[in-house]
Amino acid sequence: MNGPSASPLAAASPRDALSSAMTDPFGRTISYLRVSVTDRCDLRCFYCMSEDMTFLPKADLLTLEELDRLCTAFIAKGVKKLRLTGGEPLVRRNVMTLVRSLSRHLSSGALSELTLTTNGTQLAKHARELADCGVRRINVSLDTLDPKKFREITRWGEIDKVLEGIEAARAAGLGVKINAVALKNLNEDELPDLMRWAHGKSMGLTLIEVMPMGEIGSGRIDQYLPLSLVRARLAQQFTLTDLAESTGGPARYVSVAETGGKLGFITPMTHNFCESCNRVRITCTGTLHTCLGHEDASDLRKPLRASDDDMLLADAIDRAIGLKPKGHDFIIDRRHDRPSVSRHMSVTGG
Repeated sequence: MNGPSASPLAAASPRDALSSAMTDPFGRTISYLRVSVTDRCDLRCFYCMSEDMTFLPKADLLTLEELDRLCTAFIAKGVKKLRLTGGEPLVRRNVMTLVRSLSRHLSSGALSELTLTTNGTQLAKHARELADCGVRRINVSLDTLDPKKFREITRWGEIDKVLEGIEAARAAGLGVKINAVALKNLNEDELPDLMRWAHGKSMGLTLIEVMPMGEIGSGRIDQYLPLSLVRARLAQQFTLTDLAESTGGPARYVSVAETGGKLGFITPMTHNFCESCNRVRITCTGTLHTCLGHEDASDLRKPLRASDDDMLLADAIDRAIGLKPKGHDFIIDRRHDRPSVSRHMSVTGG
């Protein structure tokens, strides 16, 4: 297989103006960037989107060239791990042009990992090229193996397309980790079987608590299932041993003796994971969010477009990192029927 090839999307070398590392007010060094390439998705998972979502006009989105320049700027400032997200990143037209261009940073050694989070529906089409571009592992969002439940959660999705995509990714040599949102009275009884299935295919599984983001209906509180309870239930059937390792994200991991696999827990509600946060997010419109659980927002599109020189962009990035909060404001409270953060997860980037 040939290695990643260069692309004319952007210059290969970072600008000198962006050479300073990013350290927030609490001494945390930012080395992980998540970039939403689109707010659009071909599914409508009820905990992520409303059924009648109004998407951004295409003219509001950063071009692929602008996304490349922005990612390159952050890599120059010390980002070592870059994750492309959405919406669903693989529904963005010509998105593989961006992936191939960014792969030059893997070849140069400036970037340690290029990866993405996907719902899997488009993986059968793109898995081989992703591997050719230097992507080594991906996360696939999948909350159930039951076709009926899958359609209920996604509103119209077909699970066979996702399973086909997962197998295509595995055949291409990509490591696959399954992300599943734990949903009360919907998939909570299925989680042990989902773990056995994932581990049986040498895939990790990470469970995620529902996050109070976006106005998507009154049932959010009723969907919430604390992972402390899930773990206690699993411990009755399986031998769980805490692991010290981390993949750079917010998950805490255990090994499962009976399956030989690894299980992760992302617990923004029951355990604040902010003390070691090294992550920031950029939306498809160029808005930088330094915290998933805050209404903070810094416009990077304006300085990006104001000049071909990266001085304005560098200043905007440094100002934003200087305002990164210590922790998120997520709370689920039955007394207040509103989200902690008003923007949808699909807008922020998964």
